[in-house]
Amino acid sequence: MLDTIGGLAALGTSILWATGSTFFTFASRELGSVAVNRVRLLLATIFLAITHLGINGALLPANGKAETWFWFVLSGVIGLVLGDAFLFQAFVWIGPRLSMLLMSLAPVISMIFSWIFLAERLTPLQVLGIGVTVLGVSTVILDRGKPSQTDGQNRNYLKGLLFGLGGAVGQALGLITSKVGLNAGVSPLSGNLIRIFSAAVIMWFIALFMNQAKVTIDSVWHSGRARSFLFMGTLAGPFLGVWLSLVAIQHTPVAVATTLMSLAPIILLPVGKIVFKERIGWRAVVGTVLAVSGVAMLFLV
Repeated sequence: MLDTIGGLAALGTSILWATGSTFFTFASRELGSVAVNRVRLLLATIFLAITHLGINGALLPANGKAETWFWFVLSGVIGLVLGDAFLFQAFVWIGPRLSMLLMSLAPVISMIFSWIFLAERLTPLQVLGIGVTVLGVSTVILDRGKPSQTDGQNRNYLKGLLFGLGGAVGQALGLITSKVGLNAGVSPLSGNLIRIFSAAVIMWFIALFMNQAKVTIDSVWHSGRARSFLFMGTLAGPFLGVWLSLVAIQHTPVAVATTLMSLAPIILLPVGKIVFKERIGWRAVVGTVLAVSGVAMLFLV
């Protein structure tokens, strides 16, 4: 049966990521997604460093080997810098509906890569559970209305599909490289701090190079509402959510954990209905039933 700690951590990650994405949506409407991405990584680094100091007595992990740091830095670059950059650009070129549909393939990609790089083997029922869950999540995403004009009607459509797929690959490889670091004995908190810190350094270096750092800081400074949304979103997402995701992959096969962490579209259904006044169609109901059934299979096999 599925490890209870890993399974619950993965489900908790989905809930936290769904919560964080809601706050980041509000913040992005005022600041733009690029500024939000930069600031959330900086805030998360501060939160994690303070927590790490309180628990371990040091702002940064001091006892990790260079090889361990390498894997978590690589994870931050692949998952949080490149992966998110691909995803955000896919949003621009093909819209959120198709982008999130491609991101729902992350569990399948994780299953393939974890088999190749980590020698993780899944039972046939676990593979079936992953398939049912991915089908359910995809069905919910496809229920989000008719395709927009950006879906297939612009010259960047193929590039958008490739970038959306790149986002899914980035998420999968980011978690797999994190698991390699965790296998060396580093705690999920320390690993998350290294991962977020390295991504923040790279993102702000790019911002300085492009003369965007001051613009980003000024825009956040002059928007109290956006600061509040960023603060809450960072607590839920890159601070607690990513921390829990590393706990999940520490105790659970990466493919299974990624599947359980991909349920945000299901969790966001009531949020979309209540907060954003979105309709919930029959496909969303069917997709939810499928996803819950797949999750139940993963917990029981």
